[in-house]
Amino acid sequence: MQFLTGATVVLIAGLMSSSPATAKCNDHPGPGVDWQGCNMQMVMLQETDLTGANFEGAFLSGTVFTGSRLTQANLQGAELVRTSFNKADLSGANLEKTLAWRALFNAALLKNARLVKVEFHRVSLEGADLSGSDMTEGDFIRSNFANANLNGADMTGAALSRSLFHGANLSGVSFQRAYLYWARFEGTDLSGVKNLTQEQLDRTCGDQNTRLPSGFSVPQNWPCGED
Repeated sequence: MQFLTGATVVLIAGLMSSSPATAKCNDHPGPGVDWQGCNMQMVMLQETDLTGANFEGAFLSGTVFTGSRLTQANLQGAELVRTSFNKADLSGANLEKTLAWRALFNAALLKNARLVKVEFHRVSLEGADLSGSDMTEGDFIRSNFANANLNGADMTGAALSRSLFHGANLSGVSFQRAYLYWARFEGTDLSGVKNLTQEQLDRTCGDQNTRLPSGFSVPQNWPCGED
């Protein structure tokens, strides 16, 4: 029997540890890059074309995607703590079950994006375009939707307590079963929303500049105090 030297054992171990899954994480960023499950935290990827990229289950906390193109990208189950997507294009992207805390999506394009069952805590989406997006069962507690375009978005079953909607376009938004405790609708037009009940509205905050759907009455607790 031929015995292996120590150097040979080390070499073989090194080759075994360099699995295809590990190797792909070293791929250069670009359209269609596959970084599934990779640790890409604190990476500067601003103004980068990542069309159709696969980030499923990836660790992207602190990474900067400002101004990048991520159309049709897959971010399902990714971790996005303090990640920046300001002015990024995520049209048609899949963010189902992503975890985001204090992430930034200001002025980002999220048209027809999938945000089903996300956990977005204290996330800023100010001025973002979320028109036609699927946000069902998402957790958006204390998130900022000020001046965002949510035209036709589906927020069925979403948790939206203490979130800000000042000046947002909510035409055609479905609030069916949405949890709206202390949601801030000051200066917001609610006349075109769908599946909203008076009971839900009574838990929210608004003011004299809030436009209500036909048949609804102004809640007695309006205007609310500071949060």
